[in-house]
Amino acid sequence: MIEDIKKTLWATADKLRANMDAAEYKHIVLGLIFVKYISDTFQTRRDELTCRFADAADDYFLHDVDADMLAEELEDRDYYKEVNVFWVPEAARWETLRAQAKQADIGKRIDDALALIELENPKLKGILDKRYARVQLPDGKLGELVDLVSSIGFGESGDTAKNHARDLLGQVYEYFLGQFASAEGKRGGQFYTPASIVKTLVAVLAPHHGKVYDPCCGSGGMFVQSERFIEAHGGKIGDVSIYGQEANPTTWRLAAMNLAIRGIDFNLGKEPADTFVRDQHSDLRADFVLANPPFNISDWWHGSLEGDPRWVYGIPPQGNANYGWLQHMLYHLKSTGRAGIVLANGSMSSSQNSEGDIRRAMVDADKVEVMIALPGQLFFNTQIPACLWFLVKEKRTRQGEVLFIDARKLGSMISRVQCEFTDEVIGKIAAIVAAWRGEANAGEYQDVAGFCRSVTLAEIAEHGHVLTPGRYVGAEAVEDDDEAFADKMQKLTETLGEQMAKGAELDQLVRQKLGGLGYEF
Repeated sequence: MIEDIKKTLWATADKLRANMDAAEYKHIVLGLIFVKYISDTFQTRRDELTCRFADAADDYFLHDVDADMLAEELEDRDYYKEVNVFWVPEAARWETLRAQAKQADIGKRIDDALALIELENPKLKGILDKRYARVQLPDGKLGELVDLVSSIGFGESGDTAKNHARDLLGQVYEYFLGQFASAEGKRGGQFYTPASIVKTLVAVLAPHHGKVYDPCCGSGGMFVQSERFIEAHGGKIGDVSIYGQEANPTTWRLAAMNLAIRGIDFNLGKEPADTFVRDQHSDLRADFVLANPPFNISDWWHGSLEGDPRWVYGIPPQGNANYGWLQHMLYHLKSTGRAGIVLANGSMSSSQNSEGDIRRAMVDADKVEVMIALPGQLFFNTQIPACLWFLVKEKRTRQGEVLFIDARKLGSMISRVQCEFTDEVIGKIAAIVAAWRGEANAGEYQDVAGFCRSVTLAEIAEHGHVLTPGRYVGAEAVEDDDEAFADKMQKLTETLGEQMAKGAELDQLVRQKLGGLGYEF
């Protein structure tokens, strides 16, 4: 049912877009979804309080209360803050906006509502994008969009309904992010990492606890998948602290809204900022780092980065930030920390400028744990082949070894141009890594020809410290059916002869049919 809801909402929203660019329209739609969510969770809490105030068996029971006293009590912000619900002023509540949806100045009314919400909730200051009064939509379209977002249904009040509402709206939000990324193409992919890649990173890293950091967090997908992983394994999202940074102001807002919708507490820095030049978490030492930095960016260097303490293994080349990202993430790990990073395939083998030297230093220092080669067509924004790097601050098991996994053949096409990993494939990869690490109940690790192999640092050095999995895992084992070569060739030759004869018959039939129509050749 949720799939039908998402597809129907997207189809309607996209139809309303008219001639507006998807990059602009994205913020209009997702901003409204956010307001709908915080307004609905506020109303759910309000309904819950109304019931509890009237229940003599409840700790919140109010004796001899009249309507005015009840209304006053319901306006006490502490009741909402104690359960992490944003306070929504009456003028900014969804039903108020919905009642005004057909007004000509609905755009200004929405902007005013967003300003009120920010004023009442310092955590949201500067996050909500107040652009509705100047949006270039045909008359009445913004009001229709308000009505559309109103159609996202919720159950009755209570914990189950609240969780359902959060899950439903969170899924709609994520679905819209993915659809906008697809519609925008290259630009869209810069803020959205496809879910199956994020799931793979999370499954291998298993971030159960502690501090989770993404220095280029886009729309926050790494954090959302981390939350799902924790809950799926019986933990609580409160067991982790979320830290992130993002340079693009509009994407920074998307991430904050994406996390707020799910009730995840976060620290994305005081404002959008360049991670290299203005590291807003300079003292952070994280348990887990998950990131998909932009590939091969060339205009990242700044003079202030000369001599930076993050460049432990060498100064990254000014024309490519890949090894700047890798070292930045290693620097921000605590001694027991692990990092998972998506990078272009070139990062595994490039020797341009200082990249080969930095990679050699990282390998020799035993900081590289696992390397995974990915299929093509996984990303919305690039056909550049990608890989996953998994780094450790201090290797506790398998010292002096690196696990290589070649997953290039494991993708499943979900459209003509888009590929993904299934949950089964992600589970297979995670299980291999867990067994290799020697984790409890993970079974015994074994090399699999053509798929995975544990390789010593000495062998990697023999290959010039190139980290491409295909170089190490070997060819896939071919099953021997014990049939003699001569017999097999005889059968294949007979089959080929039959197929060629059939082809000649079809060729003659086509000639006859065309000849009957006067087209002989």
